[in-house]
Amino acid sequence: MEKIAGVSERLGRTKTAIPGLDEITHGGIPKGSRILITGTAGSGKTVLGSQFLYLGSKEYKEPSVFLSFEESTQSIRKNAMNFGWDFGPLEKEGKFAFAKYDPYHVDEVPNILEAKIREIDAKRIVIDSLSALSFFVRDESDFRRLVLSISKVLEKLDCTSLLVSEIVPGSPGISRNGIEEFLVDGVIVLYYRRVGSSFSRAIQVWKMRGTDHSEKLHPYKITKTGIQIYPKEEALMGMK
Repeated sequence: MEKIAGVSERLGRTKTAIPGLDEITHGGIPKGSRILITGTAGSGKTVLGSQFLYLGSKEYKEPSVFLSFEESTQSIRKNAMNFGWDFGPLEKEGKFAFAKYDPYHVDEVPNILEAKIREIDAKRIVIDSLSALSFFVRDESDFRRLVLSISKVLEKLDCTSLLVSEIVPGSPGISRNGIEEFLVDGVIVLYYRRVGSSFSRAIQVWKMRGTDHSEKLHPYKITKTGIQIYPKEEALMGMK
């Protein structure tokens, strides 16, 4: 299966600003990488993506774009405000933008995304989600080509990107379609599973091209200020 190449020789890191994530990626995500964020429902994938964009724009002055195929921009804004992330001022300053799409013209998504990235010179991108996108592109080969086209836009413009997918409950795979993980430079898995009488969360860097990283499962929480990862702790073995 075709893979996107080219980040291993790139220099520099993108600091995620997510507490603990830079530690388990040994310094941050390699600049220009496309990283799959995958997990079951309720694991915090959209929260992590929003946090990456908001704090990146706020703290590191890197303009960012959020392309959603699932939730409305109104819903994303409302949920972000629960954590104190107000995208409004960043939009007015030209540091953040939502990319709009037409679900009946999905082939135009790469061009729409490229235009929005160039408009604000974005450096950070979140696409939420590839799973939802696949509902509009039923043929596997067409879906693969579309994801590759999006990835090539992101690579050409040197954007550090998080592409969200989901794990189907009960499935042995780490993505809905079973191909997303082969079309990216790295994979981060968010686990949210019952352990005993309660639910536990754990995060694992499944792969990350161009850098060493922790290979352990680390616990994380979704707090009132966003996701908090505990890099010095190891999650319960029952999460595997």
